[in-house]
Amino acid sequence: MDAAAVIGCFRDRSILITGSTGFLGKMLVEKILRVQPDVRKLYLLVRAPDAASAEHRVLTEVVATKLFDVLRSKHGADFNSFIKNKISPLPGDITKETCALRNSMVEQISEDIHVIVSVAATTSFYERYDVALASNTLGVAHVCDLAKKCANLKMLLHVSTAFAAGEQEGLLLEKPFDVGKALKKDYNLDIQSEIKLVESVKSKLRIQFSNDNIEKRKMKELGLKRARHFGWPNVYSLTKAMGEMLLGTLGRDLPAVIVRPSIISSTFQEPMPGWTEGTRTMDMLYVAYNDQKLPCFIADRTVIVDVIPGDMVINALMVAMAIHWDTHGTQAIYHVTTGHRNPLLFSTFLESGYEYFRSNPRVTKDGRIVKDRRVKFFKTYTFFRLYMILRYNLALETLHVMSVFGHSLSQHYNKLKRGYNFLILVAKLYAPYAFFKGCFDDTNMRNLWAITSTDQLKDGSTFDCE
Repeated sequence: MDAAAVIGCFRDRSILITGSTGFLGKMLVEKILRVQPDVRKLYLLVRAPDAASAEHRVLTEVVATKLFDVLRSKHGADFNSFIKNKISPLPGDITKETCALRNSMVEQISEDIHVIVSVAATTSFYERYDVALASNTLGVAHVCDLAKKCANLKMLLHVSTAFAAGEQEGLLLEKPFDVGKALKKDYNLDIQSEIKLVESVKSKLRIQFSNDNIEKRKMKELGLKRARHFGWPNVYSLTKAMGEMLLGTLGRDLPAVIVRPSIISSTFQEPMPGWTEGTRTMDMLYVAYNDQKLPCFIADRTVIVDVIPGDMVINALMVAMAIHWDTHGTQAIYHVTTGHRNPLLFSTFLESGYEYFRSNPRVTKDGRIVKDRRVKFFKTYTFFRLYMILRYNLALETLHVMSVFGHSLSQHYNKLKRGYNFLILVAKLYAPYAFFKGCFDDTNMRNLWAITSTDQLKDGSTFDCE
């Protein structure tokens, strides 16, 4: 199948996309409209109370972004009418039954929809357990329910994450998770029990504290605790894995495909090189370093950092849809990753970051260049903890005693305490990836790439997945 055949699959088709206001979702919207302007309709499900609010979000958070500049230039004065004709915003919420769509709306669109692309998710490693469960796990069930109401559905494409595999070592295959099986040996994972646990804990917190900030912190701590209990490094990877388990059960009779990207970076070439937006996953480390809030970290410099450009993920999504069009019975799984074919060592990753910030230093308001300090790296958590004791704990103990003698000392104590808590949390959340010993098998992905990698469309766009 060449590139022309791929885009031909989207001609006169209607596609419902969740998460279109997010980084990956809006890239998918843009590429479909750019390479296949004859798509019938893109239904964009966004969290909003009504149709007007949904339209406002789509126009301001999706269409108005720089990402659409190429498409905007291509259509010129007709751009707005083209967008209005092709995009239909839908007010909804994947955390609710039938994605919070009214029955009349479901009846209206159910005959028209050919494809559902489930992109919406919360990607924070330190999210509230109730929020992550509702979006990343129960959201899958609600999307499946909607999909079953679509009589002409040819494809349900679910975007997961390669790191749903947790901290496993060795070659990680493109295969489904065993429903109810945790990563820790002999542990069972019951999704309904986790939902009941969340509701029970929330009820007790509201009775005991009646404080939203305390509830928020406790629910975040619960998410991390439950993830570690079952063998996952954080609440994001746990709830995404549970979402796949639900899809394996509830979507058994649907033409479903699962795509698992690794760490998604900025675009490689389409629609423009280097486009990115927001702060996601690994980006927090860059921001912390740039703000000089990351004096130390723990990592194995020989670990492979698996990063994939965003536009290559989009290409994989579209080719997978074309290849598996109207295929029932089996759930194809694709690792959209680079570590197996084009490994990037953590040491190279670090040096690239240093070089960038050295070449593009921060400048203060008065024009002074701020010199960046290299991060101290520790190979073991023991050495990291020892450094934290010598660098922070001793000073904190001293300041805590002396703070009674002055406001300035109290302020200094609070500032140092915030820095200490931040570093401990960052180490807790990111250390599993800095010591990750797994490698994602990408056999299925390479087969996709072989189909279209040398093919280019007239406008220069491609469907390269590698």
